[in-house]
Formats: sequence, C-alpha cells, structure tokens
Amino acid sequence: MIDQQISLRGGAACPSVRPRAGRCLVLAAVFVCAACGLVYELELVALASYLIGDSVTQASVVLSVMVFAMGVGSLLAKRLCSRAAVGFGVIEAVLALVGGSSAVVLYATFAWVGESRYALVGFSLAIGVLIGAEIPLLMTLIQRVDRQDAGGTVADLFAADYVGALVGGLAFPFLLLPVLGQLTGALCTGAINAAAGGALVLWVFRRDLTPRSRWLLILVNVMVIAVLAVVTALVGDFERAARRAVYGNGVRVAVQTGLQEVVLTGAGRGSLALYLDGRLRVSARDEYRYHEALVHPAMDGPRAHVLILGGGDGLAAREALRYPDVRGVTIVELDPGLTRLARTDRALSALNGHAYRDPRLTVVDADAFNWLRAAHARYDVVISDLPDPGISASTKLYSAEFYGLVAEALTPGGRVVVHGGPSMSRPRTYWTVEASMGEAGLRTRPYRITGRFTDFTAGPDRAGHRAPSEHGWGFVLAGRDRVPTLRLAATAPKLRSLTGSSLARAGRDAERARLRGLPPSTLVHPRYWEDR
Repeated sequence: MIDQQISLRGGAACPSVRPRAGRCLVLAAVFVCAACGLVYELELVALASYLIGDSVTQASVVLSVMVFAMGVGSLLAKRLCSRAAVGFGVIEAVLALVGGSSAVVLYATFAWVGESRYALVGFSLAIGVLIGAEIPLLMTLIQRVDRQDAGGTVADLFAADYVGALVGGLAFPFLLLPVLGQLTGALCTGAINAAAGGALVLWVFRRDLTPRSRWLLILVNVMVIAVLAVVTALVGDFERAARRAVYGNGVRVAVQTGLQEVVLTGAGRGSLALYLDGRLRVSARDEYRYHEALVHPAMDGPRAHVLILGGGDGLAAREALRYPDVRGVTIVELDPGLTRLARTDRALSALNGHAYRDPRLTVVDADAFNWLRAAHARYDVVISDLPDPGISASTKLYSAEFYGLVAEALTPGGRVVVHGGPSMSRPRTYWTVEASMGEAGLRTRPYRITGRFTDFTAGPDRAGHRAPSEHGWGFVLAGRDRVPTLRLAATAPKLRSLTGSSLARAGRDAERARLRGLPPSTLVHPRYWEDR
C-alpha cells in the first residue's frame, strides 16, 4: 500500500540513478539547500541590524516571522507532492532568486525609500514559505529513489538539514561576509542554491518530467543564475549609487573594517562627516560642541591619567590632550580600522588635531567591557564616548555592571563622564543611564546641552548637507567618592562653545527635566528598549 501511494505521488517513472546513489544525491541537495537557507536568514538579520538598528529586535522579527512562514510553506507543499520533482525545482529557483536578491533590495529600499522594515518582513515571509515547502517535497523525492521506512527517511533528511545549517551558519561570518560582503555573498548563495536544486531535479528525476517541464526548468534556472550573475557584476556600481543616495555626493572614503562600515564624506573641516554603519557619528560643523561638553567638565581636578572608552575618531582625545598636565591618554576602541583611519586620513586627522601623533596617547584595540575586567591600572578621568545605549550591541556598555567596572578603575577622587544619548527625544533612556551609574555606587551629576545642532537622524540633501534641528545631548558626570561640581577647570583651555555659566545652566536644565524612579539597566535585564 505504501509503495502504491509513493508511486502515485511521485509518478510512474523510475529515477534515473541507482537507489543508494539517488539517496546520497538527495541528501546532498538537502545539505546545500539548508546551508543556503541559513545564509539567507543570517543575511536578513545582519543587514536589518545594520540598516534599522537594534539587533535583538530585528533578529526576533526575522526568526519569528520566518519560522511561522515555514509552517505555512509546509502546509502549502502538500498540494505539490503529486508532482514533487517539478514543484521542488520551481521552488528552489524562486528561493534562489528571492533569497539571493534580498540583500540588494533591502539596501535599495534603505537608500532610496528610507525605510526597509516592510521589505524585511516581506522577505522573511517569502523565504520562510519557500524553505518550509522544501522538506515535504524532499521527503517524497527521497522515497522515490529509496523506499525505506519513514522514520529512517526523516532522520536522514533532518541530519543532512542540520549539518547543512551548521556549515551555512559558519560560512556566513567567516567566509562570505569578510570575503564577498553582504550583497555579493547573498547573490552567490542564490546561484549555488539554484544550481543545486536544478541539478538534482534535472539529473536524478528527469524521467519524472515531461519534455515541456524539463525545458521550462532549464530555462527558469538559467534565467535565475543569469540575473544573479548580472547583478553581481553590477554590485560595485549599485553600492556607489546607494551610498550617494544615503550620504550625498561627497562620499570620499568607504571602508568595511570587519566590524562596521566606516564612511567619510567631505574633505574640509567644515564639511567632513563620519558615518558608522550608516549612522552619522561626527559632523565637523558642530562636533566641537559635543566633545567640549563631554570632556572638559570631567577635567576639573586631578587629570594626569585619562581613559577614553570608544572615541576611536580621536576627537575626545584631542580635547583631553589640550591640558599640558595630562601625562597619558589611553583609548580603548573595538575597531582598529576606525583608529587607523583617524590616524591616516588627512581631513579626519586634521580635525582631531593629529592626536594620534602625540606621544602621550596609547591605543588599545579591545572591547571596553572585557578590557576593564582585566585592567589593573587606575585613572583620574574616564570618558565614555560610546554609541547610543539604544543600539543593542552597546547595551552592555551602559549597564550597572559596566559602571561598576568603571568605578573600580577610578582613582580616589576620580571622575567619569558618560554620553547618555539624546536627553530630549529619549528621556527615559537618558535617565536610565543615570540610574544605572547610581546603582554602581557612582555619585552622579547630570547635564544636557541643547541647541540647533546637526540632525543625526535625517538624511542629507542632494548636496550631502544636513539641516540643523533642535537637539539635546545628554551627559552624566559622576565621582567615585563624592558628587562632582559641575564646572570648568581654572586652567581649562579656551573653548569655542562652553563656558562656566552655560555649563551651570546645562545642569539646571537637566535637573528640571529629571524622571524619577526609573530602575537601572543590567546585563540580565536591559531596559533601554523601553524608550524606542
């Protein structure tokens, strides 16, 4: 009875290879398709985290939507089991085209539309449905070539599927991403996917196909591979056009460091802008306001040894090195590519005052959290110049545990200053930073600098310029032993934007807007998502 059902579902023709060889070829196809499927999945997560931000949320969206869609695909595949060979061939061709082009389309929507969330959900649904349809069809096909018990078939299929997923999961970060990049890596994966699916059907199960179906599958697969190949050849031009759409026409340097994409636009001190993973981090028009407000309030007191966490652009170091009695500045920066660019790029090096040429400056390429756990040196001043706490990758660097490590690194009477994010647009995030520092035993003094600054969120116009907008930078100054006084040092250098009176006013402004009763953020209970 089972043999009769299999014959009816798979067609009357016999496979064109021996049972054992056919079984091995089907399992090999399962292996390749599983590897490609996981690459698509990781590609969506990685690109969404880069384009949209907040890797936890984006990974949750992609994984949950894709798993749901896989269930839908498995149900829909039941209608194709009577023509499993043709169905599998078509599904793999469509999956190769959709998955291979997903990264390009997501990046295009980000660059020209400005929003890629809907495209992300759409691709997650489509790829999930197509992947979910694979296993029922492969189950039918493997029983066509070697009719063993259902339990053994399921075990073999899932073993090949899981091993393929392992290989794809390891190939993505260690091979595809560093060697080919996100766009080319996805396109090449799609081509491999189409070739594997087409080869299996057209070789092993060609007798199940009518001449018309056979030529249709050949044509579809050739067209899919040709489209992916053409897009791969044009990836360089596409990336340059997309960068112009995102950053304007002044893109001068675009480097993928292995940790992030670093883009420099403009060449002069007034036009230079630094982007990290598509987000504006430095605008030469008004960066001095941010860095003066970040560094100089913490320099009132002993300051022989200064530690800067982040700040690989060298701009915070520039301000700290303006004090002649500073004996040493240590920068702990995760991305050596950023510090290399800050040292060698003529415009960026000029903007940071050639800080990397100063013999007092030491650079450590390390994760700030792990480095502090192992560090034994003590510092008079610690400056935390890190990405906003709303970005998931940096959440641990705004946790109570992290500030406990910072407190241990301070000398008696030492101070720490933290950039706590935009205090006006995300007040809960800012005051959660202050609560987390207090949880670590630090005595805090919040302050915020407001005014018309470059908008870090709006896209540039066609000339690459960004309009000023009302913005607020929130900072928290804290001491290990006492609440520090919010003032400038008597020997502070001449500043362009900050005065003693404006700093005192910044403290009063922050206190008037204080949000009380917020719990601290910890490693096991991050809370910065609540303000998004």
